[in-house]
Amino acid sequence: MPVDSAAREILAWYDANARSMPWRHRPGAPGRADSYRVWLSEIMLQQTTVAMATPYFEAFTARWPTVEALAAAEDAEVMSAWAGLGYYARARNLLAGARAVAARGGFPDSEAALRELPGVGPYTAAAVAAIAFDRRAVVVDGNVERVMSRLFAVETPLPAAKPELRARADALTPDDRPGDYAQAVMDLGATICTPRSPACGRCPWQGRCAAYAAGNPERYPLKSPKAARPTRYGTAWWIETEGHVLLVTRPAKGLLGGMVALPTSEFSLERAVVAAPVAATWSRVPEPVRHAFTHFDLVLEVAKAILTVRPDLEGAWQSVSEISRAGLPTLFKRAAEAATMPRLL
Repeated sequence: MPVDSAAREILAWYDANARSMPWRHRPGAPGRADSYRVWLSEIMLQQTTVAMATPYFEAFTARWPTVEALAAAEDAEVMSAWAGLGYYARARNLLAGARAVAARGGFPDSEAALRELPGVGPYTAAAVAAIAFDRRAVVVDGNVERVMSRLFAVETPLPAAKPELRARADALTPDDRPGDYAQAVMDLGATICTPRSPACGRCPWQGRCAAYAAGNPERYPLKSPKAARPTRYGTAWWIETEGHVLLVTRPAKGLLGGMVALPTSEFSLERAVVAAPVAATWSRVPEPVRHAFTHFDLVLEVAKAILTVRPDLEGAWQSVSEISRAGLPTLFKRAAEAATMPRLL
């Protein structure tokens, strides 16, 4: 496949059809993309959809318009602003990365140097290098893998096919406009070469696509069978007194690290009777909160006690009426909603 002509075709399509995003530099516009906005968006988009990340990106850039402003922010402020976006290690890495960039006086412009920043892996480094600095870098996300697997009818199933798909993407990446090219292929996968019902009639690469020629583009990419996800169990404690509920900060490392939360038991693979953090009359919410993490599903029982005397427990007391302002991650927002429902067993 001639690289130059393939790149010209998709770049022409991108110039006419590029998605509008608040971090994106419009193709053909003078200047270059803002490296801070590109980096911030790529961190937020790790395992998160554009629709989900966009309001967080807009809120962050309004509050911290530069990497220096973000670097100077308090940890708790950033973690609270991130609440609900999930994968909270990203928020900790975001702060560490901002501080590293501010300390060195700006973003590095090479893929190798970007890899040294906290939270920046191969994909993110390649994306920032290409999009923000127009460096030739091979940018491969799930959309790009799907496009490459169909374009070349790759018969190796994922994840074993990843090296081959990257090599295919590398062979097509041009020296000219590599950032626009990377975004073009990602846009193609997100809007045309979709997992189901791809719009092949509107694809600029239809005439080059081996899967289309074979008559079954949806067959690709092939995937190996998924392993069963384990289920873990735990209990969240709603300890209320005088209209306030006890909240704690989870350890910096580990699941939901550094986030404000309700006190909990350990999350174990078997249901177990666990000791409450304080002696009280406990009521258990009828339905547990069910939540899917990356590597396991969680069934979280919610137990509630209303005390007349505030116990001597580590943590902070939050007004129940203002619980929505506490910056709870989604799991604990749902647990709080369950605890404040009027009917308990």
